[in-house]
Order: sequence, then C-alpha cells, then structure tokens
Amino acid sequence: MNHSDILSKVDHTLLTQTATWEQIKTICDDAIKYRAASVCIPPSFVKRAKEYVQDSVAVCTVIGFPNGYNTTETKLFETKNALENGADEIDMVINIGALKENDYDYVSNEIRALKKACGTKVLKVIIETCLLDEEEKIKMCRLVSEAGADYIKTSTGFSTAGATFEDVVLFTKHIDPEVKIKAAGGISSFDDAEKYIELGADRLGTSRLVKLEKAQGI
Repeated sequence: MNHSDILSKVDHTLLTQTATWEQIKTICDDAIKYRAASVCIPPSFVKRAKEYVQDSVAVCTVIGFPNGYNTTETKLFETKNALENGADEIDMVINIGALKENDYDYVSNEIRALKKACGTKVLKVIIETCLLDEEEKIKMCRLVSEAGADYIKTSTGFSTAGATFEDVVLFTKHIDPEVKIKAAGGISSFDDAEKYIELGADRLGTSRLVKLEKAQGI
C-alpha cells in the first residue's frame, strides 16, 4: 500500500481550540493536494471551508465535541446547522455517562436522531474507547450498527488516549458488515496507518500523515 492509498483514507484534521481561518485554509489546500478523504474541522469554520473548497474535498465536522454530554436537542441543532452550512460528514460524540448508566435507549435514540438529520450524509459515531471497558465497546458496536450510523470511530483525540490496534480488531468482530471503522487519535506514522487499514479501518483521523508527506517535499 503506497502513501497515496493511505492518504485517500485520511480525514485531515485540525480541531485545536486555537485554530484560525488561515490554518484551516492551509489544511484544506493540503487535503486537496494530497487527495485526502476529507478535512475535519470545527463547526464554526464549516461554511467558509465549504465555500473555499467547493467539491474538491469533503468537509467533515464534529458534534458534541469532545465530551459528548450535550443534550440530544443541542447535538441535533449542531448537526442541522452544520449540514446547512455545507458539511458533508458529521462526527458525533456519544453521551458516555448514559452508556455507563446502561441507558442504551438514550444512546441509541440519539444516534438515530442524528442519522435521520444527516440523511444520505455520512455519520460517524465517536465512542471514546479509552474511557470504556471491553463490554461497553462491544455494546457500542451493537448500538451503532442497530442505529444505522455509517461509521464507528475510536476517539476524539482529546481524552486520555487515542486509537489502538486492539480496538479496531474488536470492532471488526462486533459491528455489522455495512458499518465502517474510523481510527483516530495518535496515528503518527505511515506504518501504523497501514496496519490500521489492514486490520479493518476504512478511515483515519490524523493531521500528521499529510504533514509527513509535505515535509518530504512531495
């Protein structure tokens, strides 16, 4: 697998609190140049980014980010607003407290509501694996599958740890075949990226791979 193949599966990401429009434009330019799958950016930049890139690269944004404890109504408003502003893909964070209280209906209904709002647009569900035990991860595989989301995603990259190979393997055993996997958080080399893909990840959330390619002057 060459670097171009890997980069085609990358959501080129900038979600830091200090991000500026000039920085967002730069990652948009780089995502287009290196043919990334999308740019993943804060909601406040979606409208300008979509106007800037047009259809040259998909625009992805985050909902309930990074803690996930916003109300469903708030997440739904965020989602609809992002879509109106031109977002092509939505990465939502689940309510982790609800999961830990075994309130599976709440978690499932929230995912269903956001997927209904997204329609044909892509919905990725961030479950923040570093805060869950194995039983909770398996349960989320089932809930994400049953709720009709397009992807299950490992991490926000803002908690205690990011993606692991073990979690991607676990996902492949418990999600429905039509649900895809996004590994995110801490992916810093092409070797690791290739292994994630080989293990079953269809998308990678990272800012580092494009930077590595750019640093090589390619």
